[in-house]
Amino acid sequence: MNRKQFFPLIVLVLAVGGVGLYLYKKSASDWQSSGGSLGQKLVPNFPVNDVGQLIIRQATNEVNLVKNQDRWVVKERNNYPANFSDISDFVRKTADLKIVQSVKVGPSQRPRLELVEPGTASGSGTLVEFKDGAGKSLQKLLLGKKHMRKSASPSPSPMGMGDEAGFPDGRYILNLQSGADNVAVVSDPLTQVEPKPEQWLEKEFFKIEKPRSIEMLSTNGTNSWKITRETETSEWVLANTNKDETLDPAKVSGMSTAFSSPSFSDVAVNIKAEESGLAKPVEITMETFDGFTYKIDVGNKSGEDNYYFAVKVSGNFPKERTAGKDEKPEDKEKLDREWKEKNSKLEEKLTQEKAYGAWTYLAPRWTVDSVIKDRHQLLIEKKAETQPEGGAANPAPLTIPDPLQPQNQ
Repeated sequence: MNRKQFFPLIVLVLAVGGVGLYLYKKSASDWQSSGGSLGQKLVPNFPVNDVGQLIIRQATNEVNLVKNQDRWVVKERNNYPANFSDISDFVRKTADLKIVQSVKVGPSQRPRLELVEPGTASGSGTLVEFKDGAGKSLQKLLLGKKHMRKSASPSPSPMGMGDEAGFPDGRYILNLQSGADNVAVVSDPLTQVEPKPEQWLEKEFFKIEKPRSIEMLSTNGTNSWKITRETETSEWVLANTNKDETLDPAKVSGMSTAFSSPSFSDVAVNIKAEESGLAKPVEITMETFDGFTYKIDVGNKSGEDNYYFAVKVSGNFPKERTAGKDEKPEDKEKLDREWKEKNSKLEEKLTQEKAYGAWTYLAPRWTVDSVIKDRHQLLIEKKAETQPEGGAANPAPLTIPDPLQPQNQ
């Protein structure tokens, strides 16, 4: 490289470096603090371990998360268990939030930042209140508008990301408990903090493992059916088959894993059995090789994507282990211990899954669609008989005159 090529390259490097430095300083200026609180905690000395209630309110919507003895519940969903992990993460995150910008905003300007308490006027934000177990208020925060950072890219992303609107990288918050006038900006947009009860539910659900029989009782008796199998690897067999019915193994193969990992969208409240369709449901009964019996009722559709859904679980486990025919005495202690451990786990699973019977759920269609099938949908389809064009399916044979016999004239 000669001197004439070298100097233009140096100029280009300096120019690029200057642009980079400018962008860095511009980015940093977005988080400049107008007060002396930069880097300090939003809620100093927050009593994490004392929190026993969490209330989130936005406009007319509200969710109350309450610690009931040793578990958190969602009050708006008939005290259904709440997701402890989500609540714990949010409480600890609140304790660790640090101020990255502090600005003075007068009352008349707060609606622009959505920092008006819900229910008082337009421009309202999300009110979050932490209380202790006795109902005493520990902290009140008003979450306002999300702080948006514009994309550094000069052109919009083909995926619709990083356009002129930018992306949320923080949130304006007013600490109502402190009485300060300064509005803080934190570097977490807290997008998950919404007054949606279904969002805070514990979604762990029952799981059916190793089914040995599946029965569906339809509201139309002719569509009902039952399939069974001898072992976990055996083919399914249709019970009470007619002579013209043959089960299609491909159509029932997926039923071995039906409800192996079910889910639900929400818990239904204040709905009558007649309205939900659970007064006269489609009944599904599944028995497992481990001794569990699941009675699942499927009601009407709720919208396009969900069914009303209820489940009752029972179990029948052997009280004693039957020793093997050729079992050695030295193996008995080990086998007895393993059997007790297995039975203990089954009893624990039964206790947990029985509790799900206290509520009515909204289950996604895909959860039940693999089992709710009419009887004829499980069978091998009959091939239609071919029919000659313009004739009957089985035309009468042609009569050919015998030349040796006299013919009637």
